[in-house]
Amino acid sequence: MKAAVRSKYGPPSVLSISDIPIPQPKSDEVLIKIVATSVNRTDSGFLSGKPNFVRLFIGLFGPRNAVLGNEFAGEIIEIGSAVTDFKIGDKVFGYDGAQFGAQAEYKVMKVTGLISTMPAHLSYTTCAVLLEGAHYALSDINAAQVKQGSRVLVNGGTGGIGSAAVQIMAHIGAEVTAVCATPHIEKVKSLGATHVIDYLTTDFTTLPDSFDFVFDAVGKSSYWKCRKLLNKNGIYISTELGFMGQNPFLAMFMHYLPGKKIKFPLAFDDRDDMFTIKHLASIGAFQPLIDRTYTLDNIAEAYTYVNSGQKIGNVVITVS
Repeated sequence: MKAAVRSKYGPPSVLSISDIPIPQPKSDEVLIKIVATSVNRTDSGFLSGKPNFVRLFIGLFGPRNAVLGNEFAGEIIEIGSAVTDFKIGDKVFGYDGAQFGAQAEYKVMKVTGLISTMPAHLSYTTCAVLLEGAHYALSDINAAQVKQGSRVLVNGGTGGIGSAAVQIMAHIGAEVTAVCATPHIEKVKSLGATHVIDYLTTDFTTLPDSFDFVFDAVGKSSYWKCRKLLNKNGIYISTELGFMGQNPFLAMFMHYLPGKKIKFPLAFDDRDDMFTIKHLASIGAFQPLIDRTYTLDNIAEAYTYVNSGQKIGNVVITVS
C-alpha cells in the first residue's frame, strides 16, 4: 500500500510516498481502506519531534511510528474474528492518537478505540476531520464547566480546535466572543460567535469585559496577560504549554487556591466524547471548518502549509 513514511524527525522533506505492507487486523481489530485523513498541529509536531521532550513518548532517537495521521474516514474491508460491532462495508470515521497510521491507504483500528460509523448524510472529507480538534475542544470545555449563559472568549476562533470550541459552546448556550483576523470575521460569526474581535486592530487582552472562561486555542497569549479578563472565579486554559512550560505547573499550584484559575486538562481518548461530537455533527450543531484539501502524493506540501501558521480550520488529505 502507499503511505507517507518517514524514518527520522525533520521538516516535511523527510516524508516520502512509499509502498509498505498492508497491516493485518487482530481478532479485536478492523482493517479500514482510508478515503480521507488530515494533517494537523499534532502531526506537524510529531513530524519535527519538537518540542524535544515529546520524543520521550514518540521515540527518543527516532520516530516510533513511521506513518503519521491520527484521524481518518474510510470503509471497513476486513474484520477480526472477535468483532461484532462492525461489518465489512461499514463507512467509519475515527481518531488514533496512540498508533497514528492514517496517512496511508489502509489502517487497522481496535474496535474499542475511537471509531464509529459515519453519520449517513456526511461526506468522507467532513468525517475525516470531525474528531481531532473537536475532542481537544470538548475536553477543555468540560474542564471549564461551560454551561448555558456562560460568558466565554476563544482566542483563535478559526483554528481546528478554536472553530470547534466556538460551535460547541454556542450550541450549549454560552455567549461566545471569538478572536480572529479581519478576513475571517464573517466566517466566525457564522460558527455561532456573538461577538468577534479582530486581533489585527484590537488587543483582546485590553477588553473591559469579564469572562467565565478564556480559551487560548492557539496558545499565543498567557494566563498573566488574560488574567484581568477573568471574573472572580474565571478559568483560563491554553492548548500550549506556555513560556518555559509554565501552564501545567501553574495549574497544579493554583488548583488549591481560591478565585481565578488556570487549568491544563489532558484530552484522553473518550468514546463518550466521540459520540457527543458525532451527535452534534449529525444535527448540524458542529461542522468542521476545512481550509484546503491535498492528495496523499502532495502531503509534504500540506505539512508545509500547516507549518506556515496560515491554516484556518482543518487540512484534509484525500487518499482514495
